[in-house]
Amino acid sequence: METIRKIRCAYHRDGRSIRRIARDFHLSRNTVKKVLRGEETEFTYLRTTQPMPKLGPYEDALLSRLAADRAKSRREQRTAVLLYEELQREGFTGGYDSVRRYVKKWRQRVSASQGTAFIPQRFDPGEAYQFDWSHEIVELNGVVLKVKVAHFRLCHSRMLFCVAYHREALEMVLDAHIQAFQFFGGSCRRGIYDNLKTVVTKILLGKDRTFNRRFLQNASHYLVDPVACTPAAGREKRQGLP
Repeated sequence: METIRKIRCAYHRDGRSIRRIARDFHLSRNTVKKVLRGEETEFTYLRTTQPMPKLGPYEDALLSRLAADRAKSRREQRTAVLLYEELQREGFTGGYDSVRRYVKKWRQRVSASQGTAFIPQRFDPGEAYQFDWSHEIVELNGVVLKVKVAHFRLCHSRMLFCVAYHREALEMVLDAHIQAFQFFGGSCRRGIYDNLKTVVTKILLGKDRTFNRRFLQNASHYLVDPVACTPAAGREKRQGLP
């Protein structure tokens, strides 16, 4: 689904050719054409083989070793060969290459997360918007209620759009986006979010996130790149929302 969103954004928004998209994303041109000719934002299929069928049961043991080695000096850290041999003594019957690839990817993610990332506080027109919720106390027909207000702010012009709901469910999030983009007359290239439970299902290393599948479909339809802020990093949303 993430690849489909990137293909749609690259073609419809960024104006890249099919050949360039295929080259940039390491895909066949037929795959790119299939995405662009249809309106689907998700392709479903039945998995016939389990991912990491042999390494899977030992993934937690491997992760604990890698995490323990991270606190040590580089010279004291175990190599992929040593980790493979240790897993073998615990009953692992898979090949060395699967362990080596896993260790390499894990260390690359850790290395990338050690750098400090900042979201720029100056934006071009149509570049980005911020989204967040607030809780407000209102009186409706003489009854005092607590409502949830979805806030959108364009980062360049700071134009604001708000819409109130009774809950913060995913349906409200998606409806708020539809109404906001109708109000603004279009969508921005990027959307900046806190790590909302309705939007972000899993926080990974660094800036990587696993987004809700229906939310990603909505982002793909509107050609938006969602960006989640680092937890407890107020500098990344310095403009603030009321």
